[in-house]
Amino acid sequence: MTKTLSLLALVAASALAVAAAPAAAKDWSHVKVGIEGAFPPWNTLDAEGKLAGFDVDLINDLCKRAKVECELIAGPWSGMIPSLQAGKYDVIMTMGINDKRKEVIDFTTPYANGVASFLMPKDAAELPMTGEKLNLNDKDKADPVMKEIGDMLDGKTVGVVASTSQEQLINAYFGDKVTVRSYQNSGERDLDIKSGRIDAGFDSGVYETSMLAKEGDAELKMSGPLLKGAMLATNVALGIRKGEPELQALFDKAIDAAAQDGTIRELSVKWSKLDLTPDQSISK
Repeated sequence: MTKTLSLLALVAASALAVAAAPAAAKDWSHVKVGIEGAFPPWNTLDAEGKLAGFDVDLINDLCKRAKVECELIAGPWSGMIPSLQAGKYDVIMTMGINDKRKEVIDFTTPYANGVASFLMPKDAAELPMTGEKLNLNDKDKADPVMKEIGDMLDGKTVGVVASTSQEQLINAYFGDKVTVRSYQNSGERDLDIKSGRIDAGFDSGVYETSMLAKEGDAELKMSGPLLKGAMLATNVALGIRKGEPELQALFDKAIDAAAQDGTIRELSVKWSKLDLTPDQSISK
């Protein structure tokens, strides 16, 4: 009887020791990076089908700083977060921070910031505050402007990329006045603006500036204010699965260093002609 009790006590003690032992840290020597490859100048596929762009140059630099081997994997934007959660990716690029996304994934510190604006045919009526910055959180100033824009867009069709904060904003502010058409990527949407199948687009101002400058496109123009705030995800970070603090810390440190030594400024100016260095006081 005594031997039986002693054996049970030993088993119980062993179980408690296992339960109390800290979980082994994950090996982050190899990291799978999800990247769209269809959103220049952030990321694109070059003539040889290779990933290129600001995101690509930056993640290569960040991975060196973090001392990890990174495998870049192209995939559709609408599947980025589900694929991250399913383990296909460990991090995802170009993920704007907003409250809705915070419910399902974590973020590194921002590696860039930007704005959003409308893209319209060259001969379309000019929206108010074109080229001027407007923070939607300043409601006393922003709400009258957004109402005016809504009245001008009433009955029109606005194209957005699916599963983006731009799609959320158009639905939230103008969903009762416009038809919202969602696309897999910005390029498909732009073709429909040019062909007259839709009246306008709404997208990253960095994307629009780069696209118009590169193509010298006489058919399209940016119109309306350069927007940030509200649900817009203009502070851009790496998206990470919840519960991966070691991986998050690795990239937080790398991003902070790249911002401080000017690497983010150098790479963003190279690809967008704009300094996208984030305000490092911004909380995730």
